[in-house]
Amino acid sequence: MIDQGKRIAAAARQDFRSYRGVQNFRRHATDLFNQQCWCWGRDVLRAEGNWLIELGFEQLKPPPERPECSSSVYQLSLPGGRCVVLRGFGAFYGDRALGGIFVTRDRFLPSYLSQSTLEIPPWAETDLPKPKPVTQANRENYRQLTLGLIDWIYQYEADIATRLGLPYREMTLFSWSSRKRTSFPADQFAYAWHAFGQSIAQNEDLLS
Repeated sequence: MIDQGKRIAAAARQDFRSYRGVQNFRRHATDLFNQQCWCWGRDVLRAEGNWLIELGFEQLKPPPERPECSSSVYQLSLPGGRCVVLRGFGAFYGDRALGGIFVTRDRFLPSYLSQSTLEIPPWAETDLPKPKPVTQANRENYRQLTLGLIDWIYQYEADIATRLGLPYREMTLFSWSSRKRTSFPADQFAYAWHAFGQSIAQNEDLLS
């Protein structure tokens, strides 16, 4: 099992390295994150129960004054003053020491936010704070936040494989694979996130 995992990880790393050029790399990353957002939605609808709730996420249902919003926001507090907020169109990751980032589903280019928590739930993108420019002064915070989110997603998918099993993720990806040209197989999904993080750690220009 360990040898198989190493082979899959090596294949995932090679897959990301094969996308030369920032734009191609970002397109590949967007495909990966888009699939992840789909999976979170399927995990909410899991027949045995909402998996995000089981993990400790708090579900925030749309308030009456936001009738245009049909789905919930999910937020989770993490150790060390960190948090994750999930919405159908993207994800927020905050760290008390670093600030926060928001990644939209249709483009993996994190927006840097100076605050580590959101004052109001992101029912729409207009609810998000205005992003800050990435400068030399905050670039390391931005990089660490991006790597922090990627590592959290990697751990999330690794946990899915361990606790729910690969057949579960394969089932959730079945309809996704039939809709989208680009699909990451269930047995490579977590490793793809790990490889993505390693690529950014080795070349931060990929975030430019």
